[in-house]
Amino acid sequence: MSNYKNIDSALIHGGIYGDEFTGSVNVPIYQTSTYEQPGLGENKGWEYSRTGNPTRASLEALVAELEAGTHGFAFGSGMAAITAVLSLFKTGDKIIISSNVYGGTFRVLNKVFNHFGITYSIEDTADTKTLDTKITDNVKAILIESPANPLLTITDIKAVSTLAKKHGILTIVDNTFMTPYLQQPIKLGADIVVHSATKYLGGHSDLIAGLAVVNDDELAEQLAFIQNSTGGVLGPFDSFLLIRGIKTLGVRMDRHTKNAEKAAQFLLENKAVKKVYYPGLKNAQGYEINKKQAKNGGAMISFELYENYDIKTFFKSLTLVALAESLGGVESLICHPASMTHASIPYETRQKVGITDGLIRLSLGIENIDDILSDLQQAIQKSEVK
Repeated sequence: MSNYKNIDSALIHGGIYGDEFTGSVNVPIYQTSTYEQPGLGENKGWEYSRTGNPTRASLEALVAELEAGTHGFAFGSGMAAITAVLSLFKTGDKIIISSNVYGGTFRVLNKVFNHFGITYSIEDTADTKTLDTKITDNVKAILIESPANPLLTITDIKAVSTLAKKHGILTIVDNTFMTPYLQQPIKLGADIVVHSATKYLGGHSDLIAGLAVVNDDELAEQLAFIQNSTGGVLGPFDSFLLIRGIKTLGVRMDRHTKNAEKAAQFLLENKAVKKVYYPGLKNAQGYEINKKQAKNGGAMISFELYENYDIKTFFKSLTLVALAESLGGVESLICHPASMTHASIPYETRQKVGITDGLIRLSLGIENIDDILSDLQQAIQKSEVK
């Protein structure tokens, strides 16, 4: 572990840096399933790659350092990471989730963990006073996203963590949208941080990965047991790619967020746009809280066009911005949450929390901002119903 005070240096030199055997500045890809042992009951620290692999261990040490935690865990996807964390709970336990979270998180609770008697409730975690009244004896954790997906709702992580500690329950934060470069939930009191590392941490839309970080030895022991027992681990090659992606996270996020700030202003001033959701705008919900707990508003924007604009034509008219699932890549991506990322959430629930059929979610890439805005503008113009 390094002791760099500046995260820009830790991104490159953090965790287990280089290779002590050759002097390589990059951790090697240990593409092996097993390890020869000197004798019965003896090993060199490694036995079987589901249990532990040196490349994966380097990544896990790196993310633990970046998130200011003590132990990191790498999984085959973001959903595998969330599944492992939810596996900490048992029959009769209840999890509170934010009113708008990633559809996959809702789906795994609603369609998988309900079979094991683990229940959930959807609450407005931004309203901590009301949230306090929702914590019953069977509630064991609060799982939040801030900013939340897809309405960019801001939750006060420190306030929720303090509330959770008062009730003796866990705070779990999905930090995918912000990354540790912009926000560090453990420093704000969270117990567990999860990431879909497929997104900004990988950064190039070329891998699927998930990460979890804890700040407690007992939690780490439990999660390590679950990771090894269920086996949803990240392979060595993808671990290597993810370490490589993280090295440029700082410079990429600076460009992502700079583009997002300009795009948010462009959309705010556009006569075709009915509403803009972006935590970096001064009139946004939770602006002051986000300013306190994160470096800036991030690089995700959601917006709605007025009813006299056809969103199907809008999506079809885009030439640079790609209509696709996912986010956080170097290329700009756009999606329709109601039919794509959040389709697994029932229609009535989507309407109740504000995920309308007209909502558009935009992930700003690192292209030239003028090209991005020109593409959005021409697609908006073509979508106007005369």
